[in-house]
Amino acid sequence: MTESEFNDHVDDTLQQIEDILDDAESDLDCRNGGGILTVICENGSQVIFTRQTPVKQLWVAARSGGFHYDYDAEKACWLRDTNQQPLNIMLEEIFTEQAGETFSFDL
Repeated sequence: MTESEFNDHVDDTLQQIEDILDDAESDLDCRNGGGILTVICENGSQVIFTRQTPVKQLWVAARSGGFHYDYDAEKACWLRDTNQQPLNIMLEEIFTEQAGETFSFDL
């Protein structure tokens, strides 16, 4: 995957996440800029998504830890580098835990 393709995948994913959260009319605040999406929960906790271009990964920081995702072109999804868990499943868990809200992330 080229750097340009990687950046396109990250940009698309961050925009999809932001759109899902905005459409839910929740009390979450999203700040997107410079390849970083910060989601601030009503309780003040944050979920931070960052692009890591040198290693071509999308990183997610949450109260439960830091998670690294590689894009799988065959499956057209982000998979966690340690256990191959899809990003959408992890996001559902993170936001249930941190925001106390249920979201369906169809990325």
